[in-house]
Amino acid sequence: MDASTSDELRQAVAQAGDDHAAALRFITCGSVDDGKSTLIGRLLVDSQAVLQDQLAGVQRAGATDLALLTDGLTAEREQGITIDVAYRYFATPGRKFIIGDAPGHEQYTRNMVTAASSADAAVVLVDATKLRWADAGLALLSQTRRHSLLAHLLRVPSIVFAVNKLDAVDDPALAFRHIAGALAAFAEAAGIQPRAVVPISALQGYNVVRPAAGWAGYGGPSLLQVLESLPVTAAETDEAFAFPVQWVEKFSGSADTSQGRRVFWGRVATGSVAPGQQVRVMPSGQTAVVAQVIDAVRRPRAIAAGHSAGIVLDREVDVSRGDWLLAPEAPEAVREVAGTIAWLDDEPLVAGRAYWALHGHRWVKAKVRRVVHQLDIHTLAEQEATQLEPNAIGRVELVLQEPLATRPFARARLPGSLVLVDTASHRTSGALLVR
Repeated sequence: MDASTSDELRQAVAQAGDDHAAALRFITCGSVDDGKSTLIGRLLVDSQAVLQDQLAGVQRAGATDLALLTDGLTAEREQGITIDVAYRYFATPGRKFIIGDAPGHEQYTRNMVTAASSADAAVVLVDATKLRWADAGLALLSQTRRHSLLAHLLRVPSIVFAVNKLDAVDDPALAFRHIAGALAAFAEAAGIQPRAVVPISALQGYNVVRPAAGWAGYGGPSLLQVLESLPVTAAETDEAFAFPVQWVEKFSGSADTSQGRRVFWGRVATGSVAPGQQVRVMPSGQTAVVAQVIDAVRRPRAIAAGHSAGIVLDREVDVSRGDWLLAPEAPEAVREVAGTIAWLDDEPLVAGRAYWALHGHRWVKAKVRRVVHQLDIHTLAEQEATQLEPNAIGRVELVLQEPLATRPFARARLPGSLVLVDTASHRTSGALLVR
C-alpha cells in the first residue's frame, strides 16, 4: 500500500472517531417496574425535549404519566409494562443522545439483548422499595444481576447503576449506602467496573437532570451529567479488515463511479478499506484488489469501521449477499466454534439440536455439540449442565455446516457474534459470543 493510501486510512480513522462522538447511544435496563420508562420520560421532560401537545397526551387523572412517553404499544399501556424496545432522541447543550428503553420481564430478555448489542452505555435501574434496604447484606434481584451480566458480556463500554425510588423509603441515605454496597460487591465479583452509582427519583426528578445536593447522602453529579461525560464505543479500526456484504448493486449502464462493475454494499465491521488493498472473499477464497471505495452518497474516499461503504473490485468475482470481504491476514474460517451464549428461547438448549446461525448476513446450519456449563447468576459460579433453560447464560460448543470467519468477541463485536434461530418457529433463540 502506498503512502497516499496510508494517509487516506488515517483520515478515515480520524473521521470515524469524530462521527462516533456525535451521540451517545444508551439503554435503560433492570427488573420489571423499576421505573425505566418513567426515568426516560423524566429525562425528556426536564431537558425540554417534549412538546406541550405530547405532554397533554400522557395526562392521567390530572397527573403526567411519564412512562407513556415511551410505552407506545397498546399492550404496554394496558398492562403498564414495556414489551418492545422504544427509542427516543434528545439533546442537551453538551451532548446528543439516543435512548433505548429495554423491557424488564424475563420473557422479553431477547429484546434487551438486541438493544444492548449496539449500546455505548447501559443504565441499570435498581428499585430500592423491592429490596431489604435496611439490611447491609441485602440481595439484589435476579433480573438486575442478569441484565448487568448481559450488558457486560455484550461489551457495553459503560455501565451505570441508578438506585431509584429512594423518595419512597424512610431513610434514603441508609438505603442508598446499603444498596450501593451490594452493587459494588456484585460488580467486583462479576468483573464489572461501573462508571457510577447514582441515587435518583425518576418520579420526582431528584438527581436525574439536576443534582440534588446532599440528598440520600450523595454529593456527586446527576445521572444526566454522568451520561454527558461517557465515551462512545470506539470503532474497531485496529483489527484486520472485515466487511459483510449486505447488498450487491448490479451492473449499471451509466458512467457512474462504479465504472460498470458491481458495487458491494455493507458496513465495515473492523479495520479500514481504501483503494489498492487486497481482499479475500469468504467462503469462495478468491482474491481481488479494491479498485474503488464510495460512501453512502457515492463520494470516493477511504472508510473505517462503523461506517457504510460501497466497494468495487478490480475484477469480476463471485460475491453474493452474506459473503465476507476480508484482509488476507484475517483468520481462516472455521467449522467449530465455542463461546458464551445468552439463551433466549422458551425451549431449553440441549446438545444435538440444530439451528440456523446468522453471522453478519450469512446463514448456515449449526448443531450444538456440547453444553459446557451454566453460569449461576446469584453466585457467579460455573456449574456443570447438560442443557440451558430460558434466559440462562452458559458456554456451548457448536459445529457448523459451513465454515465461518469468526473472531473472538472480545476483539471484534460483529465477526465475533452469532445469532441462533429456531429452524421451525424462526424465533431468535440465542446470542453467541465467540471466545
